[in-house]
Amino acid sequence: MKLLLASQSPRRKELLSSLGFEFEVVKIDCEEIIPESIKIEEAAAYLAELKADAFRSLTADEVLLTADTVVAIDRQILGKPKDEADAYHMLRSLSGKTHQVYTGITIKTADKVFTETDVADVTFDEITDEEIQYYIQNYKPFDKAGSYGIQEWLGMAKIKNLKGSFYTIMGLPTHMVYKILKEISAN
Repeated sequence: MKLLLASQSPRRKELLSSLGFEFEVVKIDCEEIIPESIKIEEAAAYLAELKADAFRSLTADEVLLTADTVVAIDRQILGKPKDEADAYHMLRSLSGKTHQVYTGITIKTADKVFTETDVADVTFDEITDEEIQYYIQNYKPFDKAGSYGIQEWLGMAKIKNLKGSFYTIMGLPTHMVYKILKEISAN
């Protein structure tokens, strides 16, 4: 089995490697637009499948893994911030509240497609303007949905509760990935 990871995320690469899988990183060019009619709970899986569908045909020994993470609060999706002001507004909206992190995965072989989503609830303490500015300046969270990484300073200092998988919040529901890839390699 030749595993292909279609992600430029250093966090996904680290997690998949830590699971014990060898893989090759591939690039997919795909416009990630979520239809307005889609439910928030389905958005991450939709994007993961969209990426998998945009990839070339797979050979019999190849397995493709795509993933996407969506952060949502008050029924609104927070994507990746466009700039510092956008990051500031996202983090201000998360301060002192509980939000959801959905990570969808698609694992595709030449003849099968497995798509699943995992969700976690994350509760932040109040975050001051100074703390938000410190985080943005020092961690540059512009490649992260919702403008933060759980494994970074803001996650360590301000997350007071989480319900669900830490790794789902980090961008890859490792328990799901491991289970599906083990099933595929056993067949």
